[in-house]
Amino acid sequence: MIDLKDLEYHELQTFLTEQGEPKFRAKQIFSWLYKGVEHFSEMTNLSKQTRERLEQVCFVSTLKIRKKLVSEIDGTVKYLFELEDGNCIESVVMRYKHGLSICISSQVGCRMGCNFCASTIGGRLRNLTTGEIINQIIFAQKDLGERISNVVMMGIGEPLDNYENVVRFLKNVNHPEGLGIGYRHISLSTCGLVDKIRQLAEEDFPITLSVSLHAPNNEIRNSMMPVNQKYPVEELLAACRDYLEKTGRRISFEYALIHGVNDRDRDARELAQRLRGMLCHINLIPVNPVKERNYQKGTEQEIRRFQKLLTDLGMNATVRRELGSDISASCGQLRKQSMEEA
Repeated sequence: MIDLKDLEYHELQTFLTEQGEPKFRAKQIFSWLYKGVEHFSEMTNLSKQTRERLEQVCFVSTLKIRKKLVSEIDGTVKYLFELEDGNCIESVVMRYKHGLSICISSQVGCRMGCNFCASTIGGRLRNLTTGEIINQIIFAQKDLGERISNVVMMGIGEPLDNYENVVRFLKNVNHPEGLGIGYRHISLSTCGLVDKIRQLAEEDFPITLSVSLHAPNNEIRNSMMPVNQKYPVEELLAACRDYLEKTGRRISFEYALIHGVNDRDRDARELAQRLRGMLCHINLIPVNPVKERNYQKGTEQEIRRFQKLLTDLGMNATVRRELGSDISASCGQLRKQSMEEA
């Protein structure tokens, strides 16, 4: 059976006409789906006959809140969502002056193997469907009773490793009959799948591309990120420059600062040299300790020194604000805990 949330708007129109429904029915149903209805019976402007017929050939996917943590420090909310097959994923809602932002997952687990990240422990089980990706926003909104206006695809999984479903998600989340979230309010993070970065550039979505760089050279990046064996730094940055030329959109480079590994003065100088001339922003992230890894973050003074050295070298670099520190808001930890308890 088909999950209606997996369909793009034009595909929903085609599907419904094949079921003998008028084309305008798509607008009604699409609107209901993104309001968060869980059953066809809630679609009150559809006839009972239509609802019963649809129940025979399709369904409306849902998520269940398995666990919810709320930060007493800054109001960050972390969800452990249970999918219909029993697998779990994480989403985090953050509060900013400009509104609510949600960090969502794209896969159950991750196969990229970045060794500073809890999400990769246990590998990838499967991709999320388009409906499962968008349900994280829908059900967080329903639970909070507030609109979410910004989306960050930086949760569990590598979005570009689930390319087709993520592209469908981007189209649906932006659709005016859906959630209507503007592309400029969406950020997609990748560890550096060069072929998919080039493919994404051709889609011409005016989203923000965030590239998990985390190292100024191949030697350090190889030790942290297996993907660098296939797509070394030079090849990755060449793709980023082509993406910039194609889209005109500034790229954000994520850089997890790990004490004694990539946070030395020479690392800052080499990073600035690599990125000089690019329209970019460097997002410095004090690494989150994971008990299975031995990485540690430096002191506040060391982190600020690294930032200052970059800015003195002409780079736009900021230190990411740490949210939800009392609820382990970084992705992967809550899901891992639930797996250990199962």
